[in-house]
Amino acid sequence: MRYYKLHTLILTALLLTGAGGCKNYFELDSNPNLIASPPLNSLLSTTTQKTALSSQRVANITSYFVQYLANPGAGGSTDTYQITDYTGTWDYIYFALADLYDMKKMATEQGASEYVGVANVMIAYHLNLIADTFGAGPYSNAFDGSTLTPKYDSEEQMYTTALALLNESLTELAKTDSKVKLLAANDLIHKGSTAAWIKTAQALRARMLNKISKKSNYSPAAVLDAVSKSYTSNADDAQMASFLLRNPWAQVARNNASLVLDGWLSNQLVNHLNGTTYGLFDPRIERITDKTVNNTYVGTRNGQGNVGGNNTVKDEVYISLNSPLSGDNSPLLIATFAEMKFVEAEAAFRSGDRARAYAAYLAGIRANMDKLGVAAAARDAYIASPIVSVGATTLTLDLIFKEKYVATYLNPEAWNDARRYDYKYKGFTLPLNAALPTFIRRAAYPNGETTKNGANVPDDVPLSTPLWWDKP
Repeated sequence: MRYYKLHTLILTALLLTGAGGCKNYFELDSNPNLIASPPLNSLLSTTTQKTALSSQRVANITSYFVQYLANPGAGGSTDTYQITDYTGTWDYIYFALADLYDMKKMATEQGASEYVGVANVMIAYHLNLIADTFGAGPYSNAFDGSTLTPKYDSEEQMYTTALALLNESLTELAKTDSKVKLLAANDLIHKGSTAAWIKTAQALRARMLNKISKKSNYSPAAVLDAVSKSYTSNADDAQMASFLLRNPWAQVARNNASLVLDGWLSNQLVNHLNGTTYGLFDPRIERITDKTVNNTYVGTRNGQGNVGGNNTVKDEVYISLNSPLSGDNSPLLIATFAEMKFVEAEAAFRSGDRARAYAAYLAGIRANMDKLGVAAAARDAYIASPIVSVGATTLTLDLIFKEKYVATYLNPEAWNDARRYDYKYKGFTLPLNAALPTFIRRAAYPNGETTKNGANVPDDVPLSTPLWWDKP
């Protein structure tokens, strides 16, 4: 695969002046009339859209690992930890990185500090997607035109680079003399707000600093500092809702209606919510999925598939068009205020500040329920339950991870949490007929990469091998 200048941008994004213009722009995605040096605004539109779609593509893999989703057929390869070829997802991320490389280079040449800062945020995000899914990956010389077979940066180097990019983004976004300003119509994530991008940079920093919770240099204070500078409400969330046709999760739901089966909900998630596992009904299930034909919420066991018949009768639940997360026009969530409250809760708990941890834990639940549109009465009743409102002195990391698991539904960050938590969710079991004797810790490098850049691809290791941050 060629890593340098792999963009396929169209001639112009000047029509992006409203909802209709946005639609027209993306409908032209396959237009063969390409240009070598697209304007910054065109690159901004493309990269902000691709960032959210990259997140969704990775989540459509990792959501099976954390048992949000399950294959309706027995023995699905992703469900059961088989070595599976994810070349399409890998390539998509690197195409997006190539566009971001070009945007940053062009912005630097033009003195457009706002674009440099935004590019750094999105490059850092994509590097994390690669490193947290596969491990080491090409970056240092992947886009400069020096080679078609770039070397791999180590897992830890990818982390260090991404964190440095986020730090650099804060410097660039704080400048007031950018020669080219972000345009709201072209920024599909934050509508041209540098203040919003600064909050997202801090949110991603908080994630990364919290991700190394198993390492000796983990600093709860550093995590809490980043969180305090990130989101303050659901209105700050990093999300994107401009699609060629519809939200890709909605397409999964529509595929089910057409009997192209995909995206059924795992019994782990369903039992987590329906009262089976914890003895408390969580009203968020009503905003995530629809009841079965039997008026119940029943999930599918990973590796087993649907057991009720021929997979064409809705006797188990799956991704719903009626959910605010997976409807046709629903936004793809990249990072949220609710997630940040759980990051705060964990870091405060680890620092010994139980009062702050407990307040953040409850705020995270409330924020996630509000995001999903749960009725206030149902939200308040759930939070008031003694199973949830346990008091600051009785709060545990188990409760924090339990609630964060729901709040990160369909987000790739959930797999990072599962691995840091060593998959200790209550009732969490290996998939039926799993190919590994323990839970999966990484994905295999894709066939497209081993074919084209095999000399640089790291040696195969068992998929149960932890990443560098996943071990002491």
